[in-house]
Amino acid sequence: MKEFAQDSERVKSVDLHPTEPWILACLYSGSVCILNYQSKTVEKSFKLTDSPVRSAKFIPSKHWIVAGADDKHIRVYNYDTMEKVVEFEAHDDYIRSVAVHPTLPYLLSASDDKVIKLWDWEKGWICSQIFEGHSHYVMQVAVNPKDNSTFATASLDGTVKIWNIGSPDPKFTLEGHLKGVNCIDYFVSGDKTYLLSGSDDYTAKVWDYQTKSCAQTLEGHENNVTDICVHPELPIIITASEDGTIRMWHATTYRLESTLNYNLERVWGIGYMKGSHRVVFGCDKGTIMVKINGS
Repeated sequence: MKEFAQDSERVKSVDLHPTEPWILACLYSGSVCILNYQSKTVEKSFKLTDSPVRSAKFIPSKHWIVAGADDKHIRVYNYDTMEKVVEFEAHDDYIRSVAVHPTLPYLLSASDDKVIKLWDWEKGWICSQIFEGHSHYVMQVAVNPKDNSTFATASLDGTVKIWNIGSPDPKFTLEGHLKGVNCIDYFVSGDKTYLLSGSDDYTAKVWDYQTKSCAQTLEGHENNVTDICVHPELPIIITASEDGTIRMWHATTYRLESTLNYNLERVWGIGYMKGSHRVVFGCDKGTIMVKINGS
């Protein structure tokens, strides 16, 4: 059941505010907008650039949004005043992903220039570290929720790499996809940590973080898997694909539970609300919120 739908230009990613009823959507047109899913209106809109914006996140502690774009720049805006906080050229190529550290004043950015950079906003947004090791575009970066000193990256070189903040070299590399890896997410079950990855080989994989091995391959999509996550309360792995579908998999048995198809064309981003069964998808047609059933 669709509960919310906002038509817009192509949505490249979505993020949800932890306390406000807001969805942050970044658009191929170069804008980001904050959608209010309660009033079903556009709360605020920011025109950042004429280039596509591929990743944007809330930084609630500072009342900021941060975005990375194809023009190689990172921009930060205050979402209360809509004033620009800072803008700087961050990479030598498209910025594919940004990730906000949960406890420290750090932003990680990943780019088609094959590197990941760590930015410290309490030190004037200096680049305090560069991570090199991928041989192709770096598509996504994600911080480990159980160990905030480590993070993971996905690359079109077909690998997932794990890094320690403070060390320039990868801690280890996960290999197994037949084509490039577009997306990653951490998945904590009990006292075990898993990694999820989605690939241009049309599959998603569940990786055992301790044994560094593939625990399960999720097959069924008919095109590239573009985003993946685990719902924080429900035992559900969610995959999105360029085949226009969203698939729900049981997080323990890995069975396919259901497939959502709203003629979305290509689906690029997934967001979820804690304490709710609602999931948000960004796609070529705009932003859609649906209510899912627990398993």
